[in-house]
Amino acid sequence: MANVRLQDVAELAGVSMKTVSNVVHQYPHVSPSMRARVEAAISELGYRPNASARRLATGRTGMLSLAFSDVSLPYFAELARIIAHLASARGYRLLLEQTDGTIESERAIISTREAGLVDGVIFQPSRMPSMEISKRRADVPLVLLGEGPAPLSVDHVMIDNEAAAIQATSHLVAAGRTRIGFVGHEEFDQSVTSLQRLRGFQLALDAAGLTVDMSLVVPSAAISAKDAADAMRRALADGRVFDGLVCRDDLAAIGALRALQEHGLRVPEDVAVVGWDDISMAAFTHPSLTTVAPDTTQIATMALDMLEERIGGYTGLGRHRIADYSFVVRESAPSD
Repeated sequence: MANVRLQDVAELAGVSMKTVSNVVHQYPHVSPSMRARVEAAISELGYRPNASARRLATGRTGMLSLAFSDVSLPYFAELARIIAHLASARGYRLLLEQTDGTIESERAIISTREAGLVDGVIFQPSRMPSMEISKRRADVPLVLLGEGPAPLSVDHVMIDNEAAAIQATSHLVAAGRTRIGFVGHEEFDQSVTSLQRLRGFQLALDAAGLTVDMSLVVPSAAISAKDAADAMRRALADGRVFDGLVCRDDLAAIGALRALQEHGLRVPEDVAVVGWDDISMAAFTHPSLTTVAPDTTQIATMALDMLEERIGGYTGLGRHRIADYSFVVRESAPSD
């Protein structure tokens, strides 16, 4: 049927035009039976919403903003792809923004700059503290990702980094490793991510009765495989002896693999290595990486669900969700 109107769908379904609009916009506050009636009418009539008219009527752009510190990092790139795919299925296009980890760029992300441009923002801050986010945020719906604390008023999705670091370190302890190092964190001004993973690393060693040897805690000049490799080369040249490594992320693990192999050390026979993030290349390194794998699809789904509820008018306090993770055992640190 040509030129099917919202009113036609409402009349066939026996509901108000507002209810049809709520179903079309995927608002959560519609009963399952009512949603089914409207969707059946939409299917029977072949109704297709007019995007331009919808935006004029609702004041919405159909755009969401996703902001990370560095979109070239594999974890962020892969998570962005998942969010973009899921957002598209919900009728949104995604604007990807990079902050370079600067406080000025992060302030701009949550300020009025986004007002009128996007319907909502998903943002993983690396510098802004919780209270500043609370004070500076505009009226644009916002969901935070990552390990930093979130204001009570803002929705937030993260994994339990401390628990995951405990599991990764305990895996090495269970394999009989006693000189376990940590590599890849920032030397100065550590991120909340690094601090949580370091804390879990220490807690696991303490629980096993092992003392943290600070000479085996190896910072990196930057979050990259190259800088992690350089840091490990220096540590090995200094005569530091490792039999296990927990890496801040898979990039650090890839750099560590390179440095260890250059030094004539075998992985995992001499040094077992655990990464973090389970980026796509982790399964194809030599040896393949044992790693912490955040459930990125669940993270993306939780963030989009809460953001859509905010766009739809939800005004409650922030929901703080803990997403799942798994521990993927591969060749670099096999189970004994």
